[in-house]
Amino acid sequence: MIIYQGTKTRFLHDTDNRDIEDVVSSAYLAATGKYVPHAEIRSWRESLGQMAKVLRDKDMPDDMGVGIEYGIPQTSKRIDFILSGRGSDNRPRLIVVELKQWSSSKLTDKDGIIIAHRGGAHEREGAHPCYQAWSYAALLEGFNEAVYDGDVTLKPCAYLHNYNDDGIISNQHYAAYIEKAPLFLRGDDERERLRDFIKSQVKHGDKAELLYKIENGRIRPSKMLSDSLAKMLKGNREFVLIDEQKVVYETALVLARAARVDKKLVAIIKGGPGTGKSVVAINLIVALTQLGLLTKYVSKNSAPRSVYKQRLTGSFTQVEISSLFSGSGAFTTTEPNIFDALIVDEAHRLNKHSGLYGNLGENQIKEIINSAKCTILFVDDDQIVTINDIGHSSELERWAIELGAQVTHLELASQFRCNGSDGYLAWLDNLLGIRETANEDFDPDAFDFRVIDSPTELHRQISKKNQANNKSRVVAGYCWDWPSKKSPTPLTL
Repeated sequence: MIIYQGTKTRFLHDTDNRDIEDVVSSAYLAATGKYVPHAEIRSWRESLGQMAKVLRDKDMPDDMGVGIEYGIPQTSKRIDFILSGRGSDNRPRLIVVELKQWSSSKLTDKDGIIIAHRGGAHEREGAHPCYQAWSYAALLEGFNEAVYDGDVTLKPCAYLHNYNDDGIISNQHYAAYIEKAPLFLRGDDERERLRDFIKSQVKHGDKAELLYKIENGRIRPSKMLSDSLAKMLKGNREFVLIDEQKVVYETALVLARAARVDKKLVAIIKGGPGTGKSVVAINLIVALTQLGLLTKYVSKNSAPRSVYKQRLTGSFTQVEISSLFSGSGAFTTTEPNIFDALIVDEAHRLNKHSGLYGNLGENQIKEIINSAKCTILFVDDDQIVTINDIGHSSELERWAIELGAQVTHLELASQFRCNGSDGYLAWLDNLLGIRETANEDFDPDAFDFRVIDSPTELHRQISKKNQANNKSRVVAGYCWDWPSKKSPTPLTL
């Protein structure tokens, strides 16, 4: 979805005569049914006004396409500003512009991460604007059929129109990403450089046709994580991390490298369905393995581990495959700190005891943290589903502190649109206002969702469906205490 799209001529007219921030705000409300915060409206007024100054150039085609606030496929992230047209070779071109109002920043020693005011009163870590622009372009190129089948050339850049170069935002530490997505700062010379960059890419206008194709292009499902793990382990990381994912990934790498026997470290990473927990976890396994650290991907659920092992068969020996993955109950007799790092997916599903009959071990949380110098725990407190699931974030922290570990809290907030049961949960969270997710609409092909007035009618509908293939059931959950009229005292089942 592109909130605003038109030509250069229309954009400049709306900027001059209609207050562009109000135009975009109205379009956003019409498209999403949500009002825009005043802070974002002020941001649009300033940044879009600066882009209007850039585009006031007679050598730029008047019918060049202008798009504002494009929702990146499979995520809840938006590209600030895009320009479309054709190059000198007549091939379609798309310029991705990341706009910032920053005036200062601070270096970090993490790859692609910089400290700055990103809304709110306090500075915080996040992706460098050039990294953002490059990663957004990469995601767009990977998910939108109109881009990858249309032979579209993408050129990302970042424009910080209030920032005087202080040697920090342009530091050599970020050179790799500034090379991928050029950086433009405050001043007339910088504005002219940005104009030259745009004119070097877009020679001819396209009347915003490419923007229309992109908005209506079929969205290709994200690549299966399991299909790419073998290539990733060979050095070809195929999943681009964006925003909080990048911060979590780089911070976890720092912790894993810093952890020692006498300095146990634990990271508790919260994230709901579709925030990319598994993508970050697998990227960490790949990176830590390449660093020569002894590590494992741990999950209670055997399904993802089985898929990954199956996909890797033929690329690695069974011993190598098994060494990368483990169930959560495999650490009851493990020596303390034997692993450099353990990456625990769905830590909220951890149980107290292990073994087929729940007769092994003392506590899975304790045993896992005890087994590694660094433990990275991905958790979603809202997905604890049975009384056997003990991995609430507060419980994870309690055990970490008891075992003498230093705890770091992180959060994955960027939502990816997901499918299957996670997609349904994400949609329900969004609908009920529990949290904003990328699943704003419901996929009618995935689920038959209805509101039924009575249990009797529900049972009748299920019975009707069951006549087709005998695979429909009415299921009740018995994981909590259930009182009844005859027995008002709660009974644990």
